[in-house]
Amino acid sequence: MLRSREALLEEIYGNRELEQIFNGWEEEQQEEFLDFCTGAKGVKMLYNFCIKAILDPEIYPERIEELISLLLGKKVKLLKVLPNDNTRISDEASLVIMDFLVQLADGSIVNVEIQKIGYAFPGQRSACYSADLLLRQYRQVRNKMTKKTFSYRKISNVYTIILFEKSTSEFHQFPNQYLHKFRQKSDTGIEINLLQEFVFVALDIYKENPQNKKVKKRLEGWLTFLSSDRPKDIIALIEKYPDFKEMYEQIYRICQNIEQVMGMFSKELYELDRNTVRYMIDELQEENKRQKEEIERQNKQLERMEYALADALRRLKEQKD
Repeated sequence: MLRSREALLEEIYGNRELEQIFNGWEEEQQEEFLDFCTGAKGVKMLYNFCIKAILDPEIYPERIEELISLLLGKKVKLLKVLPNDNTRISDEASLVIMDFLVQLADGSIVNVEIQKIGYAFPGQRSACYSADLLLRQYRQVRNKMTKKTFSYRKISNVYTIILFEKSTSEFHQFPNQYLHKFRQKSDTGIEINLLQEFVFVALDIYKENPQNKKVKKRLEGWLTFLSSDRPKDIIALIEKYPDFKEMYEQIYRICQNIEQVMGMFSKELYELDRNTVRYMIDELQEENKRQKEEIERQNKQLERMEYALADALRRLKEQKD
């Protein structure tokens, strides 16, 4: 199904519109595109158009069920796909590779998000998402029941699952851990279900950890599929779990329509530029904040030293007198 580099270039330069698009890219971007379409470096799944084709919950609910089950550590059944908050999507779409919301058979709501670049403080953002989902579910339950029949026990768990292509510094403090699960816990040991649970997956840490070079479990298979574009990893994954071959073939079929792929790739580069700019702004603001805090700390230390010096001079004068 793969095409040669020469065949791709012949088609591109045989179409003036495609040639203009191609020549408008940086040389590095041109090489990345050719490598992707020819499979020279395998298949990178975390392009927006790739992952949406593979993990569309409307078309492939069984794939979503399996991925969520593996990440939560329990068997789940997908009931329906829920509409996302349009306001949040329009405001933050450029920061997200993919984002979908599903309801499980037990009533639980799961928000799965794949981010290209993580925020400096992913916890706060995730907590806000989770609170939104909880309030949304509360309103639904409340509207379906009367005041007499309403019970908070009718509200089910909400799960927030975030996968990072590039994780933030907090995660790199644990270089051997790529999967982090959170739930609220009492300091006394009492068990009360507070409904909100979180799963963070650092795909970059998984990919670079030597211990994960060989796929042993099904979850590792999915994470390799999502994070690695190395041909040897893809071959090893298909040999271990042959059903992933169908998903790779889906992407190669997309690659056969060169005009469509170039359009989607251009959009991907545009969004990446926006992501990078916003990421750099976030990093710069954080750096400025750290510098300001350091200056304030040094000023306070200088004030203490001046006070100590003044006190020493006062004592010296008293001794002289």
